[in-house]
Amino acid sequence: MQTLLLGPDAVERHADLPAVVDAVSAAFAADARGATIMPAKSYIDLPEYNGDFRSMPAYVNAGDWDAAAVKWVNVHTDNPTDHDLPTVLGTLIYSDPETAFPLAVMDGTVLTRLRTGAAAAVATDHLAVPDADSLGLVGAGTQAYTQLAAIATVRDIETVVVADRDEQRQRAVVDHFGDRFDVRAGPIEEAAGCDVLSTITPVESPIVDREWLGDHTHVNAIGADAAGKHEHDDRTLLDAKLVIDDYEQCTHSGEINVPWSEGVLDDGDIYGELGSIVAGDLPGRESADGITLFDSTGLAIQDVAAAHVAYENAREAGEGTDFELVGTDTT
Repeated sequence: MQTLLLGPDAVERHADLPAVVDAVSAAFAADARGATIMPAKSYIDLPEYNGDFRSMPAYVNAGDWDAAAVKWVNVHTDNPTDHDLPTVLGTLIYSDPETAFPLAVMDGTVLTRLRTGAAAAVATDHLAVPDADSLGLVGAGTQAYTQLAAIATVRDIETVVVADRDEQRQRAVVDHFGDRFDVRAGPIEEAAGCDVLSTITPVESPIVDREWLGDHTHVNAIGADAAGKHEHDDRTLLDAKLVIDDYEQCTHSGEINVPWSEGVLDDGDIYGELGSIVAGDLPGRESADGITLFDSTGLAIQDVAAAHVAYENAREAGEGTDFELVGTDTT
């Protein structure tokens, strides 16, 4: 048997974003049904290199398909300046859960970007007002592109406001999407007033004030993925219908981690997990809701879902490179 090798370009081609959104939605629902296995993310801290490794294994039984994978990913903040490498690099092994054979080894960096955008799209679909047509982006890095592309698959986005301290990156997003949307650069205050807001910055002090949000804004809080990170005013978190992706991860490293550790938030302030909403166990947006907020830390089940789409589409297209990774001789 052969293992399929998929590099970043192949993953980009075959991890069709609408299909990834559907697969990630199915993974959230499976998690709520108890049809997933997802051990806690493990860390190897390397302070001497100003970085860390993270391992993220999971199994998902979505009903129509099941799959298992493990992603090996890092955060090395000095990479861009010292080594001309991205801060985050990921590799994913995608396995047949019945036999454990490694069906594919694929780039996990592009995959992470796509599944993160897909999770925001799933949350937006369930928590934003149905007629949402404006999107604010705070942060104009790589994830900004995926947030817009993914959210536009679940809402008819027309107007986009991009906020970032780096005017060059801000302008790059505006230029990239200028032929598809009414997109412009603007301050955070303007972006925050949109129907949907995605914040994708690594800040440790809130940069989005409660007063700037619209009466019915849905917020995708994406940037906080480690202890100490915090993008939003505590008043927003207290006022919002607060939805999380995973209790353990969010309380330790999500948007809520700082006010949680300070006792500002507790269990009574959390509405529920996104999976419970997708599965129909909890209502999503209701007519009386004002601000809603999704705290996204990124789950291994999302990686499995995105990898499933990439692998199946690549196999069907006959693309990728087959190679012998493991010995299978039983004699």
